[in-house]
Amino acid sequence: MSWVSFVALFFATWWVVLFAVLPFSMRTQDEDRDVTLGTVPSAPRGPHMLRAALRTTIATLVLMGMFYGITRGLGLGIDDIPHIVPDFNQSPAH
Repeated sequence: MSWVSFVALFFATWWVVLFAVLPFSMRTQDEDRDVTLGTVPSAPRGPHMLRAALRTTIATLVLMGMFYGITRGLGLGIDDIPHIVPDFNQSPAH
């Protein structure tokens, strides 16, 4: 895989992981009993995007490291997936 493909995959993975990480450690205004007039009680209490971006980057680095280890270290790729999963449609040999 070229470095351009790796960066593109990192970028796409980063965005997917971001949406998975966003709800972690978010406090709502209702939880803090300090609802600002004109906002919904479920609105975030304060900015937490820097922490979310940092967690997302760390999680994506771990995932991409695992991907790199599987593809480079073990030599597996997308084409090997059908060979990893057993075929359950075949009847057992007698």
